[in-house]
Amino acid sequence: MAQTAGFRVAVDIGGTFTDTVLVDGAGAVVATAKTPTTPQDPTTGAMEGVQHVLGVSGADWPKIEGFIHGTTLATNALIERRGARVASITNEGFRDILEIAYERRYSQYDINIEKPDLIVPRARCFTIAGRMDALGVELTPLDESAVAGLVEDLRHSGVEAVAICLIHSYANPTHEQRLRDLIATALPNLSISISSDVSPEAREFDRLCTTIANAYIQPLMSEYLAEFARRFAAEGLQCPILMMTAGGGMTTIETAAALPIRLVESGPAGGAILAARIAQRAGATEVLSFDMGGTTAKLCLIDDYQPQSARRFEIARAERFIKGSGMPVRIPVLEMIEIGAGGGSIAAIDRLGRIQVGPLSAGSEPGPAAFGKGGQDATVTDADVQQGLIEPASFAEGRLQIDTAAALGAIKASVGVKIGLTPDEAAAGISEIVDESMAGAGRMHAVESGKDLGRRTMIAFGGNGPLHATRVARRAGVSRILIPRDPGVGSAVGFLFAPVSFEIVRSRYATLDTLDIDGLNTFFDTMLAEAEQVVRAGAPDAALTRTRTAFMRYHGQGHEIEITLPDRALEPGDLDHLRQLFEAEYIRQFSRAVPGMVIEVLNWSVRVASASDPAGQITEANMREQATPKRQVSILCDVTLQRRDVPVFDRGALKAGDTLSGPALIVEPQTTTYVSADFEANIDGDGNIILERQEGQS
Repeated sequence: MAQTAGFRVAVDIGGTFTDTVLVDGAGAVVATAKTPTTPQDPTTGAMEGVQHVLGVSGADWPKIEGFIHGTTLATNALIERRGARVASITNEGFRDILEIAYERRYSQYDINIEKPDLIVPRARCFTIAGRMDALGVELTPLDESAVAGLVEDLRHSGVEAVAICLIHSYANPTHEQRLRDLIATALPNLSISISSDVSPEAREFDRLCTTIANAYIQPLMSEYLAEFARRFAAEGLQCPILMMTAGGGMTTIETAAALPIRLVESGPAGGAILAARIAQRAGATEVLSFDMGGTTAKLCLIDDYQPQSARRFEIARAERFIKGSGMPVRIPVLEMIEIGAGGGSIAAIDRLGRIQVGPLSAGSEPGPAAFGKGGQDATVTDADVQQGLIEPASFAEGRLQIDTAAALGAIKASVGVKIGLTPDEAAAGISEIVDESMAGAGRMHAVESGKDLGRRTMIAFGGNGPLHATRVARRAGVSRILIPRDPGVGSAVGFLFAPVSFEIVRSRYATLDTLDIDGLNTFFDTMLAEAEQVVRAGAPDAALTRTRTAFMRYHGQGHEIEITLPDRALEPGDLDHLRQLFEAEYIRQFSRAVPGMVIEVLNWSVRVASASDPAGQITEANMREQATPKRQVSILCDVTLQRRDVPVFDRGALKAGDTLSGPALIVEPQTTTYVSADFEANIDGDGNIILERQEGQS
């Protein structure tokens, strides 16, 4: 992060709270705020947060030289189905792409299977004649005479957006572009997304779904982003607003409005960026990032300081943990598992008398019963309050009053009296269920990735991450935890370390034996120019890095593996090296290569990003000494399940080298770190809390 004379602001709008961070020119955090999210008008909560940090710091609007924003609005609109009324247009004869999908059931023997909701019903799936082949050669001209009838069908359907996805448009987009222009002329108020802009890759079902998802949220996001920029400009903001993307980079607000699908999961991506940065400073090569907020918990694997990434994920799965049960989206994304387990997750008793927690959340309105805003359901936060793990006076900097009586009443009514448990037992049961859900999700994610959690350091943040970290780590088999500074607003802090970047993935089929080197270099130059134009709009003077990737496979296989290419024009002599790189990676993943097989490349990608400042290394504390507590409180110990008085430490008063043993609480403005009885805590040279499990302690 380059040093400047002014300030930078990051705003992360979550499902329950909106987090705001203000840093100075040297990158030091000056002020933070956690304000309730305002679902009806998210900009209001964001404005409140920014005004608070400016007031605390004494800064004014003209001194803000950088503004980064991430939001759950795109994600929530897709999950809650609050987007536009969408129609799709495909080639004649391909009307049923959505109905056919992958030609398989995601759960083979489930007689009551629920099909994924793909947004567009068959009645709004339209077609038009015209055809390209896989090399981009026109086989049949676009039937422009049919456009007038198509326009009438769209008008009669009452659609607000349309997704155009024509066969092989990734190889030649001219039919899509022409059709878009003709429809836009006839229906100027219609929002139109074309697959050659949104996801120019082979596999028409995935490409169509991605284009539909983009079209579905584009009217909502375009209006929201325009209003967000207008209101902040009216307050005095003079710098451009950059948007966090799912791939871990930033882009301009104009690009985000055109491709809002890239904003899905942008908030959690900021958390993964923060964890990777901290891992690099700490020298932790194997990390589990654990971000627990008010609505969801997100877990991401980080190896060699790089978050695990993917090119595909699913939205709104019918079955949460079954692949293929959701709507596939193909965009660059940091790969993580997200479950409905947060402070606002609602606890209830099912018909078998068992405690169930989530995925439904109380959100910010009305929120947990403890918030005193009318919530009646017991939540994870209410359970933490009942166990004494949240101090009412210090919660949310004292700007949100905690009603302990309301929390107790909700715990009794929703859980305790229904299955004959005391309030403490009910609260402990709620915590046990939600902590095991998060640990189980982490274990499953690691197994699917061929990774082991036991050797990893957990980096925990989010409003509830430090509060539940030791309890989740114990169940996941993790013995070392790092709690960074300002963990309650961790994702927003991560925004400030993200590069301005843009990635393009595009299909161009070739085999290594027949690769046209000159044509491929021209292809790369075109993509690099497109990506650099986007990045330069947000970082006009920054040094840039460029990454080229090939997605390769053996002939006949269905999926590819990623191979990083040299950052230069390719030469004929590179082909043998590419073969060696592919076979080495194939052996790493699958234990052996397949001799004599033709190697083919389906997709190519480029990523252009502003260069990041080096993370540096943590300076170790010279000596350790026992920390001094400020007071004591009564809590329900999660190890013994007995009430006991424990010390409370003010994090702001702790210094490098301070050590303390659990059970204990470490409080700070936006969150509390719970040190379980089987953990010991010490403060490192960066002010991070290091929690290490002590076997046999209780």
